[in-house]
Amino acid sequence: MKIGIIGSGHIGGTLTRRLSALGHDVTVANSRGPESLGDLAQETGATAGTVEQAVDQAEVVVIAVPLLAVPALPAALFDGKIVVDADNYYPQRDGDIAELLDRSLSSSRWTAEHLKGARVVKAFNNIQAQHLMENGRPAGSGDRIGLPVAGDDDDAKRIVMELVDSLGFDPVDAGTLDGSWRQQPDTPVYGTDRDAEGVRRGLAEARP
Repeated sequence: MKIGIIGSGHIGGTLTRRLSALGHDVTVANSRGPESLGDLAQETGATAGTVEQAVDQAEVVVIAVPLLAVPALPAALFDGKIVVDADNYYPQRDGDIAELLDRSLSSSRWTAEHLKGARVVKAFNNIQAQHLMENGRPAGSGDRIGLPVAGDDDDAKRIVMELVDSLGFDPVDAGTLDGSWRQQPDTPVYGTDRDAEGVRRGLAEARP
């Protein structure tokens, strides 16, 4: 699969490594330009590119950047694309965004409103990068970690859930983007390594 990754930090870099190792055709981009990604490209075999190059032919695009950077992305590029939103809102980093502070919008709904036409799916935002890198397990393993996946587009969500499974984690359907606050920071499933049933319980226990 052709996969574009926007962001080369902890989660973006980890997904570049893991997805390249699985044989996907990965192009990674960041705000500093392709020349800053030479070491990561050499290590993984991924292509270092611009945001436009990462999105252009991609079947799936992962966004793993500070949330405050989302409005600066060229929204038209993402029209019709499956976009995996791996971001989280941290007020101390991203500033005061009223509808996120009062939780009238989930951060993924906020992202989807900026990327009109994108098929946004929330995933990979609740797991530590080192665990994403090291803790994948074969299907059926007793210690397999579950990861919540939320989205409004059933086909897009299915494709992302298949990616989650291929990386060695049990995908858990977490409902719609509006309900994806249940996997945001300060919820039972955030930063925890629950199994699939534990994720389901945690999602159900989450309170606004």
